Amino acid sequence: MNNTEKLVLLHSNDMHGDFLAEARDGSEVGGVSLLSGYIKQQREENPNVIYAIAGDMFRGSVIDSEYRGFSTIDLMNFLNPDVVTLGNHEVDYGLTHLLFLEKCAKFPIVNANMYIKTNHTRLFTPYVTLNVNGLNVMFIGIITEEVLASTRGEAIIGTFVDVWDAAKQVGVIIDNYKTTRTDLTILLTHIGYENDIELAKILNPEWRVDMIIGGHSHTLLKKPKVINGVPIVQVGVGTDQIGRFEINIDTDEHRMTDYSWEVVPITSKTCPVDPVLEEVLQSYKQQTDRKYGRLLTVFKRELTHPSRAQETELGNLFADLLQVDSSFDVMFYGSGSIRKKVLGPIVRYQDLLEVVPFQNRVYMLEVNGKQFRHMCYHYLKQSILTKGESEFYQLSAGMKVVYNYLTDSLDECSLNGKEIEYDQWIKIAVQSFHYLNFTEFFDVDIKEVEEHKKARMVITNDFSIFEELLSSANNTDAQVEGRITIIQ
Repeated sequence: MNNTEKLVLLHSNDMHGDFLAEARDGSEVGGVSLLSGYIKQQREENPNVIYAIAGDMFRGSVIDSEYRGFSTIDLMNFLNPDVVTLGNHEVDYGLTHLLFLEKCAKFPIVNANMYIKTNHTRLFTPYVTLNVNGLNVMFIGIITEEVLASTRGEAIIGTFVDVWDAAKQVGVIIDNYKTTRTDLTILLTHIGYENDIELAKILNPEWRVDMIIGGHSHTLLKKPKVINGVPIVQVGVGTDQIGRFEINIDTDEHRMTDYSWEVVPITSKTCPVDPVLEEVLQSYKQQTDRKYGRLLTVFKRELTHPSRAQETELGNLFADLLQVDSSFDVMFYGSGSIRKKVLGPIVRYQDLLEVVPFQNRVYMLEVNGKQFRHMCYHYLKQSILTKGESEFYQLSAGMKVVYNYLTDSLDECSLNGKEIEYDQWIKIAVQSFHYLNFTEFFDVDIKEVEEHKKARMVITNDFSIFEELLSSANNTDAQVEGRITIIQ
């Protein structure tokens, strides 16, 4: 009879600076202090425990943005993950800064498919093999193609963005570095749930990839999705929950025999607080509260952003604020720029900074009606095809767009009550990230657009517009008005 060992594998993804617990239904929910307490408890109760993070530790918290990720790395060091892969928001403070932050991390950061174009040298360690009480567990890190979009200014940086190329890189690493004593092989990805499925479909069974732990799409699964014999898991966003595998491994055959998986809620009713991490966290919070705790404004009511792939109250608010006294006709405001689902009614400076943390430049371009209509058609169609994982845009006041997925047609595309004609010219505005990736995100060639008129930067910092206009207003409100309708 072969020998078996049990491994407990814990995992998080897309934590996005969700460091603080929140009071909910009579208990504290989430936060890194409770999360750390649970992980420590598991490590005390089980001999073989690994904790992995599938990208996007950064962004979403003023504690993170104030210290440009240093505070996040500090808190993660106390949380003590065994392995982390990169998410797209890990490059938000710049690639050079990320490489410096990596030196501050007391845990391995793995990524197999970011490289320097001139000599194809990988920027990060592509994999790590962890030895846990005699068990050898290999983790390979794969990033989303949005990293390439986030680093357009880094001319010498590239990434294998296609899932076929990603699969090829997995094969290269396994062929070169996996030994007969590797008991478990795990892909730690940040490419989104749908891309994880596509990746699993094309993995060579001979590579013996045992599972994919994913991130990026904020998908909260109830059970693993098994594709090509490979279980795929992801646990939503933030620190309100953690994924937990119990895996039985045949140590003679070096293979997984069976597993169970669950999503564990992180609450004060079931998880002890880590007092050391709580003390470190509170020291950061006290400093940011002193600097950013001032009252900015009061809304008429709480405004919401329940999904990035639909028209929302906060989306309309921010798109409209940027259009105030502007020289453009329509603001295409990136829906993913809004990082939390609610804001108000009391709005502190810190609250606003956590909801819209990116502080973008805004560029004005002039497109013809045909291009404009195709832009709307493309991003709305993609939102259906990718199940909300593609870029989506909130539109400023006066716009009405109806996309019919059943007939694959744009049934209405009007501005101020008048249908937009192919031959008319419209001045639009987009944030810098979307301008740099205009062709990819809108399926309209930016070169063709700029042959007519060169893009012009009209706002140097969109956050400053929000701060100024909201601080001078009171009882602000915004409604979902039917600017965007998707029929499916």
